[in-house]
Amino acid sequence: MRWEGERQSDNVEDRRSGGGGGGGFGIGGRSIGVGTIVLALIGWGVFGINPLTTIGMLSGGGGAPQVQQAPASHPPQDDKQAAFVSTVLASTEDVWSDIFRKGGAQYPAPRLVLFRGVTPTACGTGQSAMGPFYCPGDHKVYLDMDFFDTMSRQLGAPGVFARAYVIAHEVGHHVQSVLGTTAKVDGMRGRVSERDQNALSVRLELQADCYAGIWAKYSQQAKNWLDQGDIESAVNAAQQIGDDTLQRKSTGTVRPDAFTHGTSAQRVHWFTQGLQSGSLQSCDTFSARTL
Repeated sequence: MRWEGERQSDNVEDRRSGGGGGGGFGIGGRSIGVGTIVLALIGWGVFGINPLTTIGMLSGGGGAPQVQQAPASHPPQDDKQAAFVSTVLASTEDVWSDIFRKGGAQYPAPRLVLFRGVTPTACGTGQSAMGPFYCPGDHKVYLDMDFFDTMSRQLGAPGVFARAYVIAHEVGHHVQSVLGTTAKVDGMRGRVSERDQNALSVRLELQADCYAGIWAKYSQQAKNWLDQGDIESAVNAAQQIGDDTLQRKSTGTVRPDAFTHGTSAQRVHWFTQGLQSGSLQSCDTFSARTL
């Protein structure tokens, strides 16, 4: 992926100077490391919305830790990884602004927050061990870039464009929030069974995958910046973070009633659907009879 030299977004907050960092952070006197990260990813899936109680339950803590927010700033100009994230975010701004404009609307771009360890959000305390997530309460994507190493080393999903897919998926959740889809799904909580709520969550996540595919299609048309193997790396990432694959790796068994993000095959299908069609209508996972 030839991203260097492209426009970078100004909608990036760098809170890393005030984060925890290191190989883990303590909650209730206990350290959270890679093992807990993997459990959290399996428990909530990967790239979800507001998974803000997971780590407290896993660590035995009574609640989320209190965090003092460091002053927000722009990433240093010599930070190549931050420059990559800013460049991908800028591309999502261009693609979705154009799509919204053609639909007669204005796209309100989200902000992306870089942090380490823990950080305050409008959805509660964000924590690195949850993986990247989107908070509809403040319209921000939260990312600890150490997760990229977890993708490569623990989840078997290396590649620069696989990382771009992560960002595009979270921006897809922002699009859902703007369009009102997220609020409709959240409004069903407490009104349907846990199993039915999980099924709605699956459709929400698969739609975000489809939206990531839409971005991939139009960003490539605009920039011609993908190399051979880039799309395959994103498809592999989608496959590696399917609920069935994560459950099988963790426990050796698969529980479909506990799926919240969809199977590997479903995630690959809907990303590919968006990539090939470039159409919001084709990403209507809620009307699809089969996923």
